[in-house]
Amino acid sequence: MTGAERVAIDVEAVTAEPASDAFLSVRDLQVQFPTEDGIVQAVNGINLDLARGQTLGIVGESGSGKSVTSQAILGLLKGTSAQVTGSITLDGQDLVRASEADMQKLRGDVMSMIFQDPLSSMHPFYRVGDQIREAYLVHNHVGKKAAHQATVDMLRRVGIPNPDSRYRDYPHQFSGGMRQRAMIAMALICNPKLLIADEPTTALDVTVQAQILELIKDLQREYNSAVILITHDLGVVAETCERVLVMYGGQCVEMGTVDEIFYHPEMPYTWGLLGSMPRMDRTRQARLQPIAGQPPSLIQVPKGCVFNPRCRFTDRVPGNACREVRPDLVAAAGSHPVRCHIDSAERKRIWSSEIAAKL
Repeated sequence: MTGAERVAIDVEAVTAEPASDAFLSVRDLQVQFPTEDGIVQAVNGINLDLARGQTLGIVGESGSGKSVTSQAILGLLKGTSAQVTGSITLDGQDLVRASEADMQKLRGDVMSMIFQDPLSSMHPFYRVGDQIREAYLVHNHVGKKAAHQATVDMLRRVGIPNPDSRYRDYPHQFSGGMRQRAMIAMALICNPKLLIADEPTTALDVTVQAQILELIKDLQREYNSAVILITHDLGVVAETCERVLVMYGGQCVEMGTVDEIFYHPEMPYTWGLLGSMPRMDRTRQARLQPIAGQPPSLIQVPKGCVFNPRCRFTDRVPGNACREVRPDLVAAAGSHPVRCHIDSAERKRIWSSEIAAKL
């Protein structure tokens, strides 16, 4: 299409400067891991902005770079073999160039994380309450008695019954949902301004899952925290987030509001994710359609579009662009950022006539 027919905005160029209200701003984040087999390009050029009080959902299959992105933001890759480049700015402070001592002051205080597996994230030999109290003591100049009371209060806030007695229990004495609540208490004990939740509801039953998500939303409203929610569950994203970043092969392939991603998606990979999600609000006429094939190796990423080996719509693009040319993340007029060679008008037509009716 000609420039007169399509106004394409290069998002990666436009977003070179952080948004004025951004509390967290990430620009061209690259994370590489050198291995004997080659360089693993775990994250390749991620840009995002997040303001206080907002929730961003990051979705994608395992191995798409979601957790590595969060680890880079928290500085957990410092001191490892990982090569991190780009810019991560939190409230005006550059985290990529910050020292480990500076990052330790920020972690648990200004920013915190709820890890995916609370059983392996908590020390099995120390009491749950003591581990949470230690996090409070590190960042607050208070005595042990005051820290103990703050810990009991937070355990009560996150819904743990009899917090005075459960304080003395060990992680193995807590159920899965209770351990997750304890991890949330540890993450929130210092009222962080940025909270990253990495699969916070994995392996929990739906009742506990709903309670955990409601708890995160309540505490976010109270502390006006910025929240990044990493998950495979699109239903959780629809219920919790305002904006969504879809990752595949270490890249952002689509970004938009919840309404844009769920009701007007334009990236074939996003169509695949939605097509593999069961719907409870209607009778489904056909079987769920999983995305064919496997995610790419991050050592040997496909030359063109990273999704092209699994995409059913490469024939909609003239020539061999899908296999030879890496698409930019661009937003056509009246659209949101998408990384795809298919023309925007054609993507909209495919979604409305071929995809949406089958979901």
